[in-house]
Amino acid sequence: MIGESVLFSVFLIFTGAALLATVALYARQSLLIAYIALGVLCGPSGFGLVDDPHLIEDIAHVGIIFLLFLLGVDMCPRKLLELMREAIGVTLASTLVFALLGYGIAAALGLSQPDCLLVGIATTLSSTIISLKLLPTTVLHHRHTGEVIISILLLQDLLAIVALLYLHTIAGGEVSWLQNTVQFAGLPALFLGGLLAERVVLRPLFHRFDKVGEYVFLLALGWCLGFAQLAQSLGLSYEVGAFIGGVTLANSPIALFIADSLRPLRDFFLVMFFFALGAGFNLGSAGDVWPGALALALAVVLVKPLTYRILFRNFGESRILAGEAGVRLGQMSEFSLLLVAVALQVQVMSTKAGALVQLATLITFVISSTVVVFRYPNPIALSERLRRD
Repeated sequence: MIGESVLFSVFLIFTGAALLATVALYARQSLLIAYIALGVLCGPSGFGLVDDPHLIEDIAHVGIIFLLFLLGVDMCPRKLLELMREAIGVTLASTLVFALLGYGIAAALGLSQPDCLLVGIATTLSSTIISLKLLPTTVLHHRHTGEVIISILLLQDLLAIVALLYLHTIAGGEVSWLQNTVQFAGLPALFLGGLLAERVVLRPLFHRFDKVGEYVFLLALGWCLGFAQLAQSLGLSYEVGAFIGGVTLANSPIALFIADSLRPLRDFFLVMFFFALGAGFNLGSAGDVWPGALALALAVVLVKPLTYRILFRNFGESRILAGEAGVRLGQMSEFSLLLVAVALQVQVMSTKAGALVQLATLITFVISSTVVVFRYPNPIALSERLRRD
């Protein structure tokens, strides 16, 4: 019965995605919109074809684990070190601006102070998945534009991971100081240990067997799941471990080859991730919060690109780079959704505030991805002139 349910869900996701993607292409819309719309239609709030919330959560969970690993592979720590001054300056300044923006809008909507703080935190982050999904590897990744965007995203993701660790600690209830120490010390220990293991263990294996593509594929996935499980054992989360595993693997000389070979897997889980986002969204709660969510989303897609453009220009970047990087970072984040999910779980955030962030995040995904698809080089552009993989 369970196998049939999973098989039927996979059938709905990919057959439905193929159909709606065709419609989206004819309508000149982003494919990401098709995946989210399919989830809404098939989920409990739509036709109820996938009505098991645990199954939806599992789909999203597995998808996020692999997506964060694949995103980590694209984020070489050396790039961050080279742009440390600019990345830290832009990240800190933008975080303050966007936190105040989210807090102010939430306060204007009459939410409580804890809700306003959490909405402000969720507003500060930009989507790693959308930014990198729409960032062509052959054009920007090895140029300054890609390096700038990746460095900002990496710092934001690290801040989000710290926030997730804090919320997971709250979720555990009463914990000893020793457990807290293990959790927060586990993050740098996992990262440094991963860098060492990559150099001592993985690098010789890759060097000897890099001609066997299947082995490289399996070794990379084993590395991902091993880090995810190790992080969970240290009191962190699977997602944190997978992301750190990817970042440590990015230090390998063949990281670009690994990222390229895993690209089909990335696309597979992108479909599942955005389907799960749509399926997990409660349309009933949207009726109460949609004016506020729309206001928050519009503020984000207007203020974020402008703020980033000003900050990048102040750090000496060109007008063209500053404008494009600002637009590519002009949305909320999948980490915003993760933070909300954990905050709701530990009951430090109201249902209304959670629905506000969820709907606003989805709206920014749609608007931001559509703008990038039509204006800048990306792998899923409808124009031949802009399509770059």
